[in-house]
Amino acid sequence: MRSILRTDPIARDVAALCAATAVVGASFGAIASAAGVPFVQVVAMNLVVFAGGSQFLAVGLAGAGATAAAIIVAGLLLNARHLPFGLAIGSETLGRHRFIGSHLMTDESVAFAIAQDDPQRRRRAYWLTGISLYITWNVASAAGAIAGSVLGDPSVYGIDAAFPAALLALTLPSLKDAASVRVSLAGAALALIATPFLPAGLPVLVALLGLVLAGKRS
Repeated sequence: MRSILRTDPIARDVAALCAATAVVGASFGAIASAAGVPFVQVVAMNLVVFAGGSQFLAVGLAGAGATAAAIIVAGLLLNARHLPFGLAIGSETLGRHRFIGSHLMTDESVAFAIAQDDPQRRRRAYWLTGISLYITWNVASAAGAIAGSVLGDPSVYGIDAAFPAALLALTLPSLKDAASVRVSLAGAALALIATPFLPAGLPVLVALLGLVLAGKRS
């Protein structure tokens, strides 16, 4: 195994990525379980949704009392980036198993794939990353959910604060320039203004207007 990691840079990078994913997945499982999400639902969400950001968002909004419609719309908007992702990698990378390949599509699997010049290496990078992350996320989240069920009330340990902290951590890597910071601040301000007047979940959608306001200024 060590010799493979030394000689195969793709496998080495994927292994490092899986190690980080295991920590995030375990955190999600523990937080979701401690927040009252049944273990079966955590496992089902991991298997069917398989989208870390959307899962954190869904559990956080559900805990805040958001409606199912608001949670679904928020998740769809967050994952809308997968449409250009699919165009970027093309059907050649997914091959005959497009349905499974689409389910395994993540930011990391797409990034690893498009970084390869050779079509065969691109396919290998995509599938190796997608399958490895899928297995890692499901196993780590399930283990975290089992551990989280022992913790009880999340507010006792401050775990309830992990929802916004996790979403903030997912957002920070995108703040690379003044334009992205401007959009984020505008969206956050709109969400804060709308929170006292709208049901839970809707202020997140209102925050998308920050794109419009920031775009007019630029």
